[in-house]
This record gives sequence, C-alpha cells and structure tokens, in this order.
Amino acid sequence: MLKELRNLYHGRSKRAHRFRYALLAFDLATILFVIVTSFLPMTPWILVADVAIGAVIVLDFAARFAVEERKLAFWRRLATWADVVAMLSFLAPLLGAQLGFLRVLRTVRLLHAYQMLGRLRQDFRLFRKHEEVILAAVNLAVFLFVMTGLIHATQAGHNPQIGNYADALYFTVTTLTTTGFGDVTLQGTSGRMISVVVMIVGVTLFLRLAQVLFRPLKVRHKCPSCGLLLHDADAVHCKHCGVVLKIEDEGLV
Repeated sequence: MLKELRNLYHGRSKRAHRFRYALLAFDLATILFVIVTSFLPMTPWILVADVAIGAVIVLDFAARFAVEERKLAFWRRLATWADVVAMLSFLAPLLGAQLGFLRVLRTVRLLHAYQMLGRLRQDFRLFRKHEEVILAAVNLAVFLFVMTGLIHATQAGHNPQIGNYADALYFTVTTLTTTGFGDVTLQGTSGRMISVVVMIVGVTLFLRLAQVLFRPLKVRHKCPSCGLLLHDADAVHCKHCGVVLKIEDEGLV
C-alpha cells in the first residue's frame, strides 16, 4: 500500500501523472471555492462542501506524510502548516464551535499554487519558457488574496467600510496599485500596519510583474562553466564566461 502511494505521488508512470493532475484540479477547484464562497453567506450546502473538501485534504495530507521519507522536514514546510490551517477551517462545522474566522484563513490554501508550478515546470516546455512571468503573476495573486482575507478577518464587523469580502478586495487592489481613492480605510493600529504591508510588499510584487513582462525574453539554461542561468533566446555563447551554450528549442531536441 505504501509503495503504491509513493509511486502515485512521486512516480513517473502515466497513472502517477494522471493522479497528480487530478490533485492539481482539486487544488484549483478548492481555491476557486474559497474565493467564490467568501462573497456568499454561510448556507447548509456550503457547510456540506466545507466538510467534503476538508475530508479530501485530510486524506491527501495523511498520504503525503506517509510517503515522506524526511518526516521532520515535512513539518518545516510552510505548505504543511497551510494545510493544517485549511483542514481546521474546512472541518470547523464538525467541531461544533463557531470558528467562522477560520474560514478566512483558508486563503493560505493558495500556497499550493507553488506546488502546481513545480508540476507544470516538469511537464510543459511552454511553461518553462514563460516561468518568470507566471511566477511573478502567481506571487502577486497569492499575496492579493491572502491579504484580502486578512483584512476581511480583522475589519469586518467593526469597520462599516468593510462589509464583505468584495470591500476588502477593493481596498487591497486600490492600495496595492497606489490608486488610493480614500473611500475605504482600515481602522486602528493593526489596520494601519496591514495597509503598510500591502503598500510596500504589494507594490514591489506589482513592479516585479511589470518588469518581467516588458524586459527582453530570456531563457533558463544553466551555463556549464560559470552557472549563469538566464540567457538571450538566441544565445550561442555565455555572456559572462564565453563558453559555448547548447540551449534546446523547438529545432534542437
């Protein structure tokens, strides 16, 4: 049983690839569910979906821990603790407690986007070609929705300007893009500190995305001599050390 699980999670067979892309589809569906239901009031069908998603996350978490050879390293990963928080938030109804605030923390499930990137990097040449742009966009999106969830959790209920998730998202976007209309502001010292984080980190991530979008296209190919990683797409020699490069493209396989 353990050998079969290890093959599904780390193997190279077609079955293993299908299994991992099924998990990828589940992660995408979970993230979409988190975003959409953040705009909706709690209803019985959402509670049922919460428990169902939480159960799947628990099974996936247990399987990944079982096949992990470095058990201690497993608990040092940020994604591991993101899953723990997500499990608590999705299974909160079964605990019989009013843990509604945990529903906002499930936005940390977005950290699984980085595991998706790893799978896509291995399987698709087109993804590897545009990896920097995609990674910059994912960094910005993850920060955007995590901060929106944090703002909603800390401001909704006592800040009349933050009545729902959409208000929190609106504030995050206008602050991050430095538009700053001023019609929505965060209250208290904690609110001001959150605003500072959104402005400093968010603007940095936004500028990073703009930078990789508009600079000349580079390809990732490690120079065998000096280790330089990024080169012009048509480079024949490494600009740093002059060694001949053999960069694979559609005509060189």
